[in-house]
Amino acid sequence: MQKITFLVSILFLALSSCGVKTTQSMLSDGNYDGAIDRAVEALRTKKDSKGKQDYVYLLEEAFAKAKDRDLRNLEMLNKEGNPANAERIYNTYLQLNNRQEKIRPILPLPLLKQGKNAYFPFDNYSNELVSSKNALSKYLYENASSLLKSNNKMDFRKAYDDFAYLESINPGYKNTKKLMDDALFKGTDFVDVYAKNETNMVIPKMLQDDLLDFKTFGLNDKWTVYHSARQKNVTYDYSLILNFRQIAISPEQIKEKEFIKERQVKDGVKTLLDGRGRPVKDSLGKEIKVENYKILRATVYEFRQFKSCLVTAKVDYVDLKSNQLVQTFPISSEYIFENIYSKYKGDRNACEDNYIQYFGKRAVPFPNNEQMVYDTGEDLKAKLKDIIVRNKIRR
Repeated sequence: MQKITFLVSILFLALSSCGVKTTQSMLSDGNYDGAIDRAVEALRTKKDSKGKQDYVYLLEEAFAKAKDRDLRNLEMLNKEGNPANAERIYNTYLQLNNRQEKIRPILPLPLLKQGKNAYFPFDNYSNELVSSKNALSKYLYENASSLLKSNNKMDFRKAYDDFAYLESINPGYKNTKKLMDDALFKGTDFVDVYAKNETNMVIPKMLQDDLLDFKTFGLNDKWTVYHSARQKNVTYDYSLILNFRQIAISPEQIKEKEFIKERQVKDGVKTLLDGRGRPVKDSLGKEIKVENYKILRATVYEFRQFKSCLVTAKVDYVDLKSNQLVQTFPISSEYIFENIYSKYKGDRNACEDNYIQYFGKRAVPFPNNEQMVYDTGEDLKAKLKDIIVRNKIRR
């Protein structure tokens, strides 16, 4: 038991030493907040123990250096007087304040050799936080409002991001919510989706409606909205056209074949005979028994109903502003109807176990051509969705 306790102590010291070295390395590399995070985590338990003293010294040093760096950066940013620095100034004050709040719960931290507590000079940044947030809010509002006057969708998207950030740090600022909605609408690509039939066959309307039901696709994203029916007051940027090129339907076929199945199965036991047909006996004079086998035979008449439908199409992306074809993708889907049923003469057990199921089946009506075309729909829909997901209008 003492040996186990000793080994656990050695392991604990090794892990602790490793953690201290990592924290020291972060401090040396200028990653002050990383060093603070590790030290704070280590000091959440047994902070008064001698084994945690290294973390206290490292935390004290990292805090002082991080604070000094941030204050020097703020001094430079404020001297520049550039409104574009507003976000950096606000985030730096947030960082100064959050760093203090991270350390505050574990205070005081004793320095055992000096007989005093570690020194963490905290400041009240509430005024600076309020003033810098107001300056940033003003800058974001004005910059995003200016971008909304552009004719470029990418500018509208930048405006949306600025308004969204403004709403997150300063909820209810002026009419930010409304302007967010305006920027979202202006920055959205609206895609008109429809199908064209270039075949010499009638395509079931139910199939076209189902293929173009983009509500079930889940394809709309933040900046792209697909409409299978044009809406008023919407200027469409692109068209996505599903062109049906060919529909090939095979004739109804019933193929018949006849074959013989044989299977050897156990059928009790029999007396072992020698070459002269006499019973073979063991050393005690008893007749030797062996397993008896028999051959099962059946003549099988198999019928296979078959009909197939192949639909080929292409997906075209068209830029409606330039009326240019942007991309085109081939797409095809095949649906096969097949029904196998069988009859037999003889012993059905001559067939494999997984084949016997066909003896219980019968001929069924062939699906009509319209149903065959419609049955390709799920596969076509999945392939169409895959094309749209992999080839976004804008990335």
